[in-house]
Amino acid sequence: MTRSVMTASAGHQATVTDSPRPVSIRPDHYPTRSSAAVDGNGRVRWVDRNQPTVWTDAVQMHDHDLEHYRRAGYVTNEALLSGSEVERYSTELQKLINDSGLRDDDRVITEPDTGAIRSIFQVHEISDMIAELATDPRVLDTARAILGSDVYIHQSRINYMPGFVGNGFYWHSDFETWHAEDGMAIPRAVSLSIPLTDNHPYNGGLMLIPGSHEHFVPCPGKTPEDNHRTSLIMQQVGVPSRADVADLAALYGIEQFTGPAGSALWFDANILHGSANNITPYPRSNIYLVFNSVDNVLGVPFDVAEARPEYLAARDGTPLVPAR
Repeated sequence: MTRSVMTASAGHQATVTDSPRPVSIRPDHYPTRSSAAVDGNGRVRWVDRNQPTVWTDAVQMHDHDLEHYRRAGYVTNEALLSGSEVERYSTELQKLINDSGLRDDDRVITEPDTGAIRSIFQVHEISDMIAELATDPRVLDTARAILGSDVYIHQSRINYMPGFVGNGFYWHSDFETWHAEDGMAIPRAVSLSIPLTDNHPYNGGLMLIPGSHEHFVPCPGKTPEDNHRTSLIMQQVGVPSRADVADLAALYGIEQFTGPAGSALWFDANILHGSANNITPYPRSNIYLVFNSVDNVLGVPFDVAEARPEYLAARDGTPLVPAR
């Protein structure tokens, strides 16, 4: 297949092209949602990643796991939490979902058809238990090892996909949104997903394209004002074209995260991933923590005039301190 590719080291200046785009003096190494991302033939130009996936040789991770993360863009752990810990966090999740006081909170996202809670963002600020999880050495040491620096929480949430009616998430790279709408300069961030229910191949488990983290895929379309209010329910801008997804799948294949409650999935900010609807009787829920390097603190967004709310993209880069 033929594909136009440029390297991130070349970069572009993020300047005003179409109102209300922001002005930034920082070089934009990953142009998206603009004409700068398209070649002369109208094809999207993939940008070859010019930063590491693993920023240090980490003694906290086995060599095999470290190499798999570097190569594939993700790694799994089948036993991060014990059975009793899973029970405690599951109870906490249900308490949050049933909290009527959170229903009108902007941090709560509901399913468009049923009104059921889909996600609760900034959950580490709501739940002391989840805040403590973020500083647990089993978690924080790994995040720091991958990113090679102190880290802070860029975003946290719980996701709940009920049985029969749980809607999935279309293919996307988190970094594309974090770059365009939050001002994250490079993909020096890592996400951790901890399922609190068994993840089967058939109940909407996360799918990933291993190796896709090595290519930044620009997305077509102009970012609407207050895009986050609708994109968290059904993302339409900031998703790659079907042709790009097909090309990446042809290059690398598709893999799926499955595992028991209490397992873990670490994945790179730029890996392409998504999930199908859950039409089975078996719900799927997880805790989701994003760690960003303190050397990669957010700046002016590259594609919108106003940054997204703090509960979606933290701007305080105060490093987390491990609980000992």
